[in-house]
Amino acid sequence: MRNKFLGTGEPGYRPLRKLAVILSGLRYAVLHDFSVLYKVVLSAAMLIVALGLRDWVDAALIMLATGLVVSAELFNTAIEALCDFVEARHNDKIGIIKDIAAAATGMVILAWWIVLAVEVVRLWPRLAALLSGASP
Repeated sequence: MRNKFLGTGEPGYRPLRKLAVILSGLRYAVLHDFSVLYKVVLSAAMLIVALGLRDWVDAALIMLATGLVVSAELFNTAIEALCDFVEARHNDKIGIIKDIAAAATGMVILAWWIVLAVEVVRLWPRLAALLSGASP
C-alpha cells in the first residue's frame, strides 16, 4: 500500500495482504513470546466456556479485554525491540522508555486479570452445575 505521507510503497489497497501481515505478526508473537501465548490460551479457554454457556456479553467482554492485552504486549515488544535495535549498549534513557512501555502494558494486564477473575466468578457456578448434571 502506498504511504500517503512519504510517497513510498505500491499504489492500491490490498486488504488480503494486510490480513496476511497481521496474522503473520500474531503468529510470530504467539510462537516466540510466552507472555502473548499464555494470554491467548487462557482467554481462549474462558471464551470457549462463555460461548458454551451462551453468555454473549461475557464472551464479548473477554474478547475485548484479550484484544487490548495482546495489543499492549505487541506494542511493548515492538518498542523494546526498536530500542534494542537503536541502542544495543546500556542507556538510561532507553531504559526509561522501556519501563514506561512495560508500565502501560502492566496496567492493561491488570485490567485483563480483573476481567477474567470476574468472568470466572460469574461463570463458574453455571459451569459446575452443567458439568454435575444439575440445572443451572
